[in-house]
Amino acid sequence: MQFWKELIKGLWEENPIFRLVLGMCPTLAVTTSLENSLGMGIAATFVLVCSNAVISAIRNFIPSKVRIPCFIVVIATFVTIVDLVMAGFAPALHANLGLFIPLIVVNCIILGRAEAFASKHSILLSIADGIGMGLGFTLSLCILGTCREILGAGTLTIWQGLPQITIGGFQPMVLMILAPGGFIALGCLLALMNHVQAETAKRKGKIIPSPIHLDCHHCTICKWGE
Repeated sequence: MQFWKELIKGLWEENPIFRLVLGMCPTLAVTTSLENSLGMGIAATFVLVCSNAVISAIRNFIPSKVRIPCFIVVIATFVTIVDLVMAGFAPALHANLGLFIPLIVVNCIILGRAEAFASKHSILLSIADGIGMGLGFTLSLCILGTCREILGAGTLTIWQGLPQITIGGFQPMVLMILAPGGFIALGCLLALMNHVQAETAKRKGKIIPSPIHLDCHHCTICKWGE
């Protein structure tokens, strides 16, 4: 039951993008197409699952004062693997994502799960957390990338080698594949997510939840040794 709970929480209740609003830099930068979104999501999910498992396994051996550098070393190891594999087997995608592959090292979703979850729970639950958060991140990127590519280019590119879907008789809005379009699309999807959650709570007779506020008071980094 606990495994299943940790596995599905990232899809809706604690979705990294639409609920926790984390990882906004790659979210806005790479979601100009579905292919880029899917590639970034798969890469981040692999790093998240593997780093969660390793950090959970060695959590009792890491001194609290150097835990963040240790987490980053572990994460950077798997990011390097992803970077090299992608460069060798998907060079076009690797070129499209560019700097955002190495920047997974400092992605706040991955480092945040290492700090808030993997360093405090078992390997099995940490893997479930990584899979769930990774799937939620990938799904959110794909939704945003699909919307932006269709509206901004009138096409849909699923993956290299697969036929590109072209939307006939549609006048693309170039704005949607530019930076302002990313903010507009993300804002609309966040508003839709909040509306659906409010309506769901209303039908169940529950109090409509307030938007999540994340600030220094919610951070656990400074509270490790307390």
